[in-house]
Amino acid sequence: METKKRSKMILVHSVLIIGACIMILPFIWMILTSFKSVTESTSMNPFIIFPGKWKIQNYIEVIKQNNFLSLYYNTFAMMFIRVVCSVTFSAMAAYAFARLKFRGKNFLFGLVLFQMMVPTQIFIIPQFLMIDKLGMRNTVFALAFPGLVSAFGTFLLRQFFAGLPKELEEAAILDGCNIGQIFIKIMLPLVKSGLIALSIFTALFAFKDLMWPMIINSDSNAATLSSALAKIQSGYSVNYPQLMAASVLAIWPMLLIYSIFQKQFIEGISTSGGKL
Repeated sequence: METKKRSKMILVHSVLIIGACIMILPFIWMILTSFKSVTESTSMNPFIIFPGKWKIQNYIEVIKQNNFLSLYYNTFAMMFIRVVCSVTFSAMAAYAFARLKFRGKNFLFGLVLFQMMVPTQIFIIPQFLMIDKLGMRNTVFALAFPGLVSAFGTFLLRQFFAGLPKELEEAAILDGCNIGQIFIKIMLPLVKSGLIALSIFTALFAFKDLMWPMIINSDSNAATLSSALAKIQSGYSVNYPQLMAASVLAIWPMLLIYSIFQKQFIEGISTSGGKL
């Protein structure tokens, strides 16, 4: 039994190691390419893995051509606004749908589910017209606007609130708490893992959002990291080493955040039952 158990564990770990290597290979290739010359990056015969001469010039040129301080600010300001607003509004709506009784609750929750079923591209034109009428194009608020509320977040947190025992609310009412106090002081702390999961998903979705930033913000000073990378690779020819250098500069903040909050990332995602 011990031998069989050990063999099974070795097999599982071997598969996981192979999967991890496959997942990390594109990142290694991106870093290696960022130090190559254009000729080395496009050479197929011979196929060049390591650069003959490590060129830091690719990073220098990319930094000269793009204002990364502005790109970092726009991207992370958008992420912060989306996370705060999405978590706040979704938590309130989810608590109402899960714990309160009011007329039309099922119909309204059905509308939330319907929004999750249709492609997000359907809402781009109405959202663009709303931002244009407000005169807020090329602003951080315009970037964050589609993520101020989240149907997915409402659905996710509703499941957490619905799983809490009813006796908690009854005891709080006997102690003289109103709905606001029950929500803030009792219910929210109990769904902390759900709030973390929603924050993670919202931040990731905002970081890799490409279509909306390219549509709503035409000014390069109001661009995000994803839209700036898309503009670097546009045209008839692509400087792959500079594109990879820009990609490295774009992803390192998220890698740093993940390394710091790795435990919260894993707990939040595993508790939610979701996957990236």
